Amino acid sequence: MSKGIQIRDAHFPGRAPIDAYGDGGFRFADMSHIGSLLCLPSGIHGWHATSDSELDVALFERVFDEANDIEVLLVGTGVDLRRLPQVLKIRLRDAKIISDPMNTGAAVRTYNVMLAEQRAVAAALIAVE
Repeated sequence: MSKGIQIRDAHFPGRAPIDAYGDGGFRFADMSHIGSLLCLPSGIHGWHATSDSELDVALFERVFDEANDIEVLLVGTGVDLRRLPQVLKIRLRDAKIISDPMNTGAAVRTYNVMLAEQRAVAAALIAVE
């Protein structure tokens, strides 16, 4: 007997440049995703952050899980630049991760360049309309 539709967390098990963003999502690796993304060494993951989300440490737990493989974290904060809370900045610094908040468009472009350069980069990208 079928158990019905099974919903799983979105995950692409590889690193890929972001081809496009907007309309509430992203395109990468010949796929599209509605919502925000975490682009990490383990792959690209759906992320439950919005432009209204508080940028707290708990929201970045998956980043901390992979901290040994990340040198730079680009944080795309949506349409507008938002500062990272001091507690989050300190926690990232303690994990030896350089954090750089910027609007999502700039974060996508910078991520793609750094990924092409094979740098230890990750991105936390809040979707924009």
